[in-house]
Amino acid sequence: MLKTFPTQPPPFTVVLPLTLLLLSFLLTAVPVSSYRPWPQNPSKNISDYALGASKKYEGSSEFVKLRYHMGPVLTNIITVHTIWYGTWKRSQKKIIREFINSISAKNAPHPSVSSWWKTVMLYTDQTGSNISNTVHLGQEKNDRFYSHGKSLTRLSIQSVIKSAITAKTKPLPINSRSGLYLLLTADDVYVQDFCTSACGFHYFTFPSLVGYTLPYAWVGNSERFCAGQCAYPFAVPQFIPNVKPFKSPNGDVGVDGMISVIGHEIAELASNPLANAWYAGGDPSFPVEIADLCEGIYGTGGGGSYTGQVLDGRDGATYNMNGIRRKYLVQWLWSHVLNYCTGPNALDH
Repeated sequence: MLKTFPTQPPPFTVVLPLTLLLLSFLLTAVPVSSYRPWPQNPSKNISDYALGASKKYEGSSEFVKLRYHMGPVLTNIITVHTIWYGTWKRSQKKIIREFINSISAKNAPHPSVSSWWKTVMLYTDQTGSNISNTVHLGQEKNDRFYSHGKSLTRLSIQSVIKSAITAKTKPLPINSRSGLYLLLTADDVYVQDFCTSACGFHYFTFPSLVGYTLPYAWVGNSERFCAGQCAYPFAVPQFIPNVKPFKSPNGDVGVDGMISVIGHEIAELASNPLANAWYAGGDPSFPVEIADLCEGIYGTGGGGSYTGQVLDGRDGATYNMNGIRRKYLVQWLWSHVLNYCTGPNALDH
């Protein structure tokens, strides 16, 4: 369980195995491991399963009570404003930008990132309005000189965002109704709880600190610190011997590992931006959200220690979704309509 900080409730996280016990109580049918669990049979690919023989109810459970708590969801066009903290390669930025732009790209081949987003769009607010089907990449801010150092706390992350929206030159726009602020830290930046209990998290800024209530997320590049935990299955922890990692679809283990975490956080920000909309459990400061319920599930049959049936590219890389020009491996999301985890590469669709 994450530690509670008296000055700030713990943001919602893509977590590591410390929360497995909690999630096992919520998901009794198929326990979900909080980090990227290694497949029991990693040699399988999508052709090993006949369409009629797939396991349909990945992560499903009648005991999961995902409820709407009457708060807002993002029904307007969603704009993702990005802060690049530290040193980033141009190629790395391009991979992430194209993923965000792929969320609304209707012309990508099936299975597509935009089809993955359709699960998010099922969620509504109290007026019955659905989450927006349009996600745009907004303005970007580079913080290449590490303005707040190479070791950030949860509160100093909010200070980084404040610096970006109050900068004297090219400040990020202030958009509290449909804007998301995505702070991405380079592989030489350590963030509080990184690798020990979190690969990324989301929350909202405090008006007393930043001046506005802005939904935001942080995701770190784990390649240097803990790729085996946060970039799994493109890297394997040292405590798992004789297991070969999957080949990353875009040739960058750290960034390809970030993509699923970014998708996780954007989906949860859209459905629970202010901690009072869609989540399971009775504690809004430690909720179980639509992506938490499906961590480690990437395809049909996923759950427990198996990632599910995914796709093999011609170059041997592993993926489960197509973007505009690239391929990505992104975790599935919980559908409150179907009451189980689902994704565009499900074999029973």
